[in-house]
Amino acid sequence: MNALRLVWDRFEEGFIVFLLTAMTLVTFVYVILNNLYTLFYNLGDRFEGASELFFAIGDAILDLAQAMTWSNALTKALFAWLIFFGLAYGVRTAGHIGVDALVKLASKPVQRIIGLIGCLACLGYAGLLSAASFEWAQTLFVAAIGAEDLGHFGVKQWHIAMIVPLGFAMVFIRFLEIFVRILRNEQTGLGLADEAAEAVKLTEHEEHVK
Repeated sequence: MNALRLVWDRFEEGFIVFLLTAMTLVTFVYVILNNLYTLFYNLGDRFEGASELFFAIGDAILDLAQAMTWSNALTKALFAWLIFFGLAYGVRTAGHIGVDALVKLASKPVQRIIGLIGCLACLGYAGLLSAASFEWAQTLFVAAIGAEDLGHFGVKQWHIAMIVPLGFAMVFIRFLEIFVRILRNEQTGLGLADEAAEAVKLTEHEEHVK
């Protein structure tokens, strides 16, 4: 079980890196192509002897840029996957901001009870949205409508939308793990990020460096 969890955790991190890399690469190539052809047009104007060659290269690059009209749609789709896939990753790594200043003033048993109640609320929220968004994705699956600017590649709207129920299902699993850990007295709260503590640590580090 631990080995399976380790494999999933590594896959989760690797997939997030892949999404970020793909978004950056697609955007970079599209921006470069949209600015590079003007360079060759300018060179063609300056060097009349090789103007035909420079203009031909500029035309070829312009055609490539115009053919990448799908890049914005792909970037949006990748970003959507990054958001909903990253929800569960944020729960696992305590990346979500915790508003629990008052809760931390209470005793450990009270913090544990509040943690259980908060965890149940998160489980209900994640479960409700996962079920509702699954019906939405199922409707898109039946309709089989092509995604904007990506339909000619065979990408359907449900291919993009399926990350919503999947993402909330993963969030449900992560909060279920937290719920079990709280019941076992392995932690008291939801394990959310503490911005105040991080700010203090950062200040101490800067003072130490100075």
